Amino acid sequence: MTTAVIVGGGPNGLAAGALLAEAGLRVTLLEAADEVGGGTRSVEAILPGLLHDHCSAIHPMAVGSPVLRHLDLERHGLRWRLPEIDCVHPLDDGTAGVLLRSVEETAAGLGPDGDRYRALTAPSVRRWDALAEDVMGPLLRIPSHPLLLARFGLPTVLPAAALARLFRTPQARALWAGVAAHAYQPLSHPFSSAIGLGILTAGHAAGWAVAEGGSQSIARSLAAVLLAHGGTIHTGVRIRDRREIPPADVTLLDLDPGQVAALYGDRLPARAAAAYRRFRRGPGAFKVDLAVAGGVPWTDERARRAGTVHLGGTFDEVARTERDVTEGRMPERPFVLVGQQYLADPARSVGDVHPVWTYAHVPHGYDGDATEAILRQIERFAPGVRDRIVGRHVTRPADFAAANPNFAGGDVLTGAKTVPQLVLGPRAAVDPYATCVPGVYLCSAATPPGPGAHGMCGAGAAASALRGLGIRAAWASGQERHQGSRT
Repeated sequence: MTTAVIVGGGPNGLAAGALLAEAGLRVTLLEAADEVGGGTRSVEAILPGLLHDHCSAIHPMAVGSPVLRHLDLERHGLRWRLPEIDCVHPLDDGTAGVLLRSVEETAAGLGPDGDRYRALTAPSVRRWDALAEDVMGPLLRIPSHPLLLARFGLPTVLPAAALARLFRTPQARALWAGVAAHAYQPLSHPFSSAIGLGILTAGHAAGWAVAEGGSQSIARSLAAVLLAHGGTIHTGVRIRDRREIPPADVTLLDLDPGQVAALYGDRLPARAAAAYRRFRRGPGAFKVDLAVAGGVPWTDERARRAGTVHLGGTFDEVARTERDVTEGRMPERPFVLVGQQYLADPARSVGDVHPVWTYAHVPHGYDGDATEAILRQIERFAPGVRDRIVGRHVTRPADFAAANPNFAGGDVLTGAKTVPQLVLGPRAAVDPYATCVPGVYLCSAATPPGPGAHGMCGAGAAASALRGLGIRAAWASGQERHQGSRT
């Protein structure tokens, strides 16, 4: 029987393993931590029963992921839950940009910017089911729907700051800033619109969903698929030398490129090894989980019903903070993301005490304490919140890295989303998953389409590995049209 080893059990390693096992390979997955999931884990860090997501928390790209749909995770226990309002971006004057599931309802709330917002998003949202496969895969391939992809892709090459000029109102501009800031890049850079437009389109098509029972439910469902197809999972296995990896016909690495170079540097061609070693890391995350009695008392009532709240002020303010953290400066008022997953999944709460998930964008490797800066940003838009906080748990950039080496320096995206790395992955190659070592493939979020719990990086690597073996997969998708060179 053909064999495969997966090193790393994040959502991409799990998705790759499930697809390979489905194709008939005998799959062994090795995970360094005591449980699989990587960023898609959940913890009771403050109070028993009060459930916080460790890293990945809100999943607009995962709920409509082609590979997660193919794997039918609902059969293995996954349930998606949607908040009443997807996202709110409050401003100091008491107004806010509000993102709803419906394009029409969102546009209606944006006043004079409604028509522009509708024109930007609606055509791609209507065809998202057809478009998702092309958007959520490597760019250097023959697309299934070239005209659709071109219509979606043309605005993504623009800097987010340029696209913001479409909008006249501060509310629409701020809403766009908060979504675009998910790229952890200066909003003046080319392609800084790409991740934001992807999130908006996928979110309108499928919602800013959370996983019932925490993001750990995504990992557990993926693991269940792998096990159902005869795969095996071993946790607590940290690979420090490639000789510790069991022999197999194919090996897939859910690791960042630096770890791949450390393991296979003497077998990689010099150019490939150099590319992996100089892979650029992005800014970090500083996370503060809160236990809040009665919930956050947002000034804007709609934020009290929103699964996600973006805190950063106006477009110009968010743009300054994103530039600062990229250049290594800690802003006084950082961009802060707040997750209120319990609104869609009430079982995460304990009575009237609710889990509130927050993190700030900080410079790579930041070793200071951003707790007060985060609390000040929340207090700015929710006066009196400190009186309701009954517990907190802090995760610094170094803590992220210690728990998961893919998150070096607190870089939870596994790499800076610069133009070359966003488009090509860690090295210039037609096949971003092939490592130049025969039978060895990279499947982490360092490869296209990038970070998230969608599993599509794993799907791309699995498709590449199966092509190399001459096996046609049940996962018969646009991945088959990828013109992969394995050298």
